[in-house]
Amino acid sequence: MRKSGLITESRKNVLLMLCIFVLAGAFASVAGIIGGVKAMVDMTLWLLPSSLILVGIFMAACLVSLSVGTSCGTIAALTPIAVGMAPATGYSVPLLTGVVVGGAFFGDNLSFISDTTIAATRSLGCRMKDKFIANLWIALPAALICLALYATLLSRAGGVGADVVFHTRRFLLTMPYLFILAAALCGMNVLVLLALALVLSGAIGLSIGYDVPFLLKNAWHGVLGMGQLIVVTIVAAVVIEVVRHLGWLQRVMDFVGRKVKSPRAAELAMAALVSVADILTANNTIAILSVGPLCKELTEHYGMSKLRAASILDTFSCVAQGFLPYGAQLLIAAGLAHISPFDIIPNLHYPMVLGVVALCYILLRKKVSVSL
Repeated sequence: MRKSGLITESRKNVLLMLCIFVLAGAFASVAGIIGGVKAMVDMTLWLLPSSLILVGIFMAACLVSLSVGTSCGTIAALTPIAVGMAPATGYSVPLLTGVVVGGAFFGDNLSFISDTTIAATRSLGCRMKDKFIANLWIALPAALICLALYATLLSRAGGVGADVVFHTRRFLLTMPYLFILAAALCGMNVLVLLALALVLSGAIGLSIGYDVPFLLKNAWHGVLGMGQLIVVTIVAAVVIEVVRHLGWLQRVMDFVGRKVKSPRAAELAMAALVSVADILTANNTIAILSVGPLCKELTEHYGMSKLRAASILDTFSCVAQGFLPYGAQLLIAAGLAHISPFDIIPNLHYPMVLGVVALCYILLRKKVSVSL
């Protein structure tokens, strides 16, 4: 029954990703063709000095993903805006895309409505509110380090500045993106959010003189632009099911379980297990659900904190997922930015810092009560 449940959950996640791909492609194409991206970029540059562009993008991604609970939806919404800023700011497209992806993982790791948070708390048997507070000790320091990095070192290495005049009459063109930000902060479902944003973009297009056939044609072109991404996702899903059917993941779990001899080793084992599971499944939620039962046994055997265990599972699944070139997040970002996922990976500063902070969190652990 457990195996069947995992397969069903995996199929649901694949279908969700495919729907996000389709809506994101259509929305990005329509909003772009009516001038929404250019207007949004100009307004952002008008409001922020170039030295704070990276900080602003990262904070926006953190806030949106924390509210909407999905890294994929955040990336789909913000990547076109970030990429559009590249020519005017002097920052590279891979850097700007990496900043968005990093901020998206911050919220995905912490959000109350994130699949990974739900999976981790259910697997370990702890409350989401308590896990959120415990997880802040890992995620918040990593985010602050990245903010300092973006505000100082990288701002000096990029940004040439831009003298932009933003005419208020162009504010209408920014409405689809502002709607996405506001709706995400209200916790709207990502599919509903993208669908409504697409309709709003079409309505604005009609109001400024574009006709329905033209808008539909561009929406279809946006969907076709995601075709390769959709095929890769389907192939990856098939491979994942084969890996699970062959039992390779279970063998790794059994081997690691026999080697654990202490609470610190148990936490390191949890981090390794969920990371390996994520590499094999390319889905951090499925990875947590796969190794959760064994991790719960380890916490009970060594009298460990379930909150720490849930935080470790969630955090390291996000770290591993962040560097997978065949993972949904990098595939979406690469598709929207028209670059390779391998171009984004060196610019994923937040997942890098998060991994280091999380490892220190384990190595510097103190004896904690089982009741935590």
